[in-house]
Amino acid sequence: MLTSFKVRLKQYWQILRHISGDDDYERYLVHHQAHHADLPVLDRGMFFRSEQQRKWEGIRRCC
Repeated sequence: MLTSFKVRLKQYWQILRHISGDDDYERYLVHHQAHHADLPVLDRGMFFRSEQQRKWEGIRRCC
């Protein structure tokens, strides 16, 4: 019973991390290894800065 609860709690935690974007860097590392292994990997700080720039660069409004 307790094991089942721990498994569900871990699953919920992983879902919450995915929704909030908290696991973006870990997912980036997996993707990078699978598709771009010949290129250098960004460190966590550089990844964060590049994501912020990608999200907020340019005009993103209707008016």
